[in-house]
Amino acid sequence: MEARGDLRSILPLIPVVLRGGALFWPPAAQEQLKALSLGPDVSRVTSGDVLADALHDLRIALSLPALPARAAEGYALFFDDLLSRAHARGWFADVLPRLARLLLRLPALLGDHYAAAANTAALGLRFLPSQDAGVVLLGQELAAALLACALFCLFPTAGRGEARLPAINFDTLFAAPTYNSRPSQEHKVRCLAHYFERVTASTPTGFLSFERKVLPLHPASGGITDAGLDAWMKSSVPLCPFRVISSGLIEDEQQEALEVDFANKYLGGGALSRGCVQEEIRFMINPELIVGMLFMASMEDNEAIEIIGAERYGSSFRFVGDYFDTKPLDAMGRRKTRIIAIDALDCPTKLQYETSGLLRYVLFLFHFSVPQSMS
Repeated sequence: MEARGDLRSILPLIPVVLRGGALFWPPAAQEQLKALSLGPDVSRVTSGDVLADALHDLRIALSLPALPARAAEGYALFFDDLLSRAHARGWFADVLPRLARLLLRLPALLGDHYAAAANTAALGLRFLPSQDAGVVLLGQELAAALLACALFCLFPTAGRGEARLPAINFDTLFAAPTYNSRPSQEHKVRCLAHYFERVTASTPTGFLSFERKVLPLHPASGGITDAGLDAWMKSSVPLCPFRVISSGLIEDEQQEALEVDFANKYLGGGALSRGCVQEEIRFMINPELIVGMLFMASMEDNEAIEIIGAERYGSSFRFVGDYFDTKPLDAMGRRKTRIIAIDALDCPTKLQYETSGLLRYVLFLFHFSVPQSMS
């Protein structure tokens, strides 16, 4: 397994270690996760305050910095004050131990993932930097385990900024309600809490894919590339048939339409901080989208990120109860939900109608029409 380039590229970004050809949790972290998996009679975690202490100890066992004080306050606030007592007891007695057991399976889930990708290394979990086109195919159970790492704030943070990767741990998200009274922050956490309740009650068995699409920076002979406005003006390539749906919510469309995520250059934008616009809302009702923030570096103007198969767990951003996604599956086990993330201009005004703005969005539209790498 040590010879796999995809695994080597992701190892600095995940909390497990590779030893003797196998993946493991460090021993101290393994023991603490085992205690959490046995429930509150063993772990003594019966409140948000004690949970924050347990997460702090887990981070220390992984040689990570201490859990920020604001984040610890946020975990205590959510589980001790914002949730009902009955709901919180259910979390500590049932959901939290199940999440710990899921995390204990993370090395095996990763091992199975790379074994399945043995003949298709191009689909393995790996770091995808800017200008590096490629696809990652993940099982939903592995995605849930990675999101559990984010909830427990276990991902290493060193080097993520230099790699142009967004923050992935939930510490900033949980810290936000302690200094921000907007109800949106509470509802973001409630949406994610509901996701974890669902996946621990019934393990999802489908797949989802993340693809970085890159238009070449230089013209290719005989093809349309990022070649400048003149090449586009002279192009005789016909448009394919398309239909624009101008009413309703993007996420409610049932006709397998291409759904745009109006992102910034970092996938997810402010989803795990204080953001609360189109992208952040979508990431809360389809939490598996967050997984891409682990390994997808920021986008340049000639790039887009396509995500297929993310399951929807909420009917709206303001959490109002359960939602069951009825989208059919494709031949690869992915839900037929196709989302394209682009770096949309912030408050573009008339700039979007200038030559540079028009060319920028023409290139994005071309991204949408490029055939999928996986079908």
